[in-house]
Amino acid sequence: MPIRLSSLFLRTLREDPAEAEVTSHKLLLRAGYIRRAAPGVYTWLPLGLAVKAKIEKVVREEMANAGAQEVFFPALLPREPYEATGRWTEYGDNLFRLQDRKKADYLLAPTHEEMFTLLVKDLYSSYKDLPVCLYQIQNKYRDEARPRAGLLRGREFVMKDAYSFDITDEGLRTAYQAQRDAYERIFTRLGVDYVIVKADAGAMGGSASEEFLSPSPIGEDTFVRSAGGYAANVEAVATPVPAEQPIDGKPAARVVSTPAAATIENLVSVANEQAPRNDRAWSASDTLKNVVFALKSPEGKRSLVVVGLPGDREVEPKRAEAAFSPNEIEPATDADFAAHPELVKGYIGPVKLTGGEAQKVLGKDSVSDIRYLVDPRVVKGTSWISGANEREKHVFDLVYGRDFEADGNVDIAEVRAGDEAPDGSGPLELARGIEIGHVFQLGRKYAEALDLKVLDENGKLVTVTMGSYGIGVTRLVAVLAEANHDDKGLIWPEAVAPADVYVVAAGKDDIVFETAERLAAELEARGKTVILDDRKASPGVKFSDAELIGVPNVIVVGKGLEQGEVEIWNRHTSERRNVAVNSAVEQF
Repeated sequence: MPIRLSSLFLRTLREDPAEAEVTSHKLLLRAGYIRRAAPGVYTWLPLGLAVKAKIEKVVREEMANAGAQEVFFPALLPREPYEATGRWTEYGDNLFRLQDRKKADYLLAPTHEEMFTLLVKDLYSSYKDLPVCLYQIQNKYRDEARPRAGLLRGREFVMKDAYSFDITDEGLRTAYQAQRDAYERIFTRLGVDYVIVKADAGAMGGSASEEFLSPSPIGEDTFVRSAGGYAANVEAVATPVPAEQPIDGKPAARVVSTPAAATIENLVSVANEQAPRNDRAWSASDTLKNVVFALKSPEGKRSLVVVGLPGDREVEPKRAEAAFSPNEIEPATDADFAAHPELVKGYIGPVKLTGGEAQKVLGKDSVSDIRYLVDPRVVKGTSWISGANEREKHVFDLVYGRDFEADGNVDIAEVRAGDEAPDGSGPLELARGIEIGHVFQLGRKYAEALDLKVLDENGKLVTVTMGSYGIGVTRLVAVLAEANHDDKGLIWPEAVAPADVYVVAAGKDDIVFETAERLAAELEARGKTVILDDRKASPGVKFSDAELIGVPNVIVVGKGLEQGEVEIWNRHTSERRNVAVNSAVEQF
């Protein structure tokens, strides 16, 4: 039977809802695919479920082709497994926590590594049982601080997560490649444009991590690529480290009065006025700015860190979040500076001075015991202008390895178009994308935490190695909607449209409705799914809804029926043509 609009649970909207920010959110609400239940939480209506089901069908088919078997876990989970891996604490405020009537702690699962690991531990004990790959399609929950963009960043979402279990690292690499190949088939079948980029593993851990991103101007992820084939998200880009420079012969460090130079721009201007160079003008890249951050550990402990980076670079928030994970990171507050008077705002210098000239100049043994990290570009022998930790004074010719040291490196500066790719494959270009899938070689992190071991062929207990592979199912609905629309409405790819053909009865005469019914029946007899607009509404309303709902193939049965014709629309090409009513079904 066709899906009849006269009885379908559907109300379309003519205006964009006030809460909708991006195109996909607006159209999915207006076309009656979803409704908002709470911030970041959505009710799925019949048309939305139809699209989601088609995506899930493709995912299941390709998971089967990759040798994965489907299971299904609860979304409500006990605290203990997540405490064993540390993620009860590491997830921080992103975790939905609750208690039962006996005051036992539970959570709404943000992801299920622990449960998959324990399931395999419960049932398997020998190398003969492995390899195995399991997956589920299940609701996940994350307490997003700022849910936005409809389905793209919500608090409840559907995800396909798969996990492979192997004895050897070679087996893990084989399983990883099988899942990676399956993802390429899935996205190709769904008609999703994607790129594969190197990614930061973050709190997930592991030896390898890649993201599948769908390029989009509204994407929250920035990624880079080079003409030579390098691709990575900004968190995973490693800054090429320049060669060290000789220290001998470098001018001695000296303090220069720099009034009103609390910003890099003003400092460069003052430097060129007060201490001009003979070879060229000073620039922001000659300066070393020192940024103070507060880190909050998952246990709630707060500490400061100072990062020195070239003055012509800004801190990239996502790179900083990844670098300091699982700590939360925020700018230092006025209270932090009050507690550390050695840090003079606008004139902060390196906080790890050595016994060289700078120490003599500054007259201090050490500025601070705060942890001090530097950008990878700050290598031995490089010379900088930096703060003197005294108001309206800077140190010139401050040399790394002679005058100051660091506790380590941290790569959190912004990546720019034109920067050299880490692999030397050419200059980088920047783009934005929406994450639609992520694959990890987890290794033994979770197996060790939860004691997943099996007997090998020599009867010795060995720790299992794991891979993790996720696809955002409900996010894909939004990604497809975002990429496939015009100014009139959605235009779904054939593979995910809620129906194959949309038949409109555009008229009042019985013959119009009878013909529309006959065509719908003939199409269904040929294996096509059909939406039939049999409502007693004006043709204008029906045409608007047909365009808004987004089924790519439309048959309009209307006034052309007097000449024995119907009109066929192709929403992808915008082509509209008249065909004989008796040959209409053959067109599909």
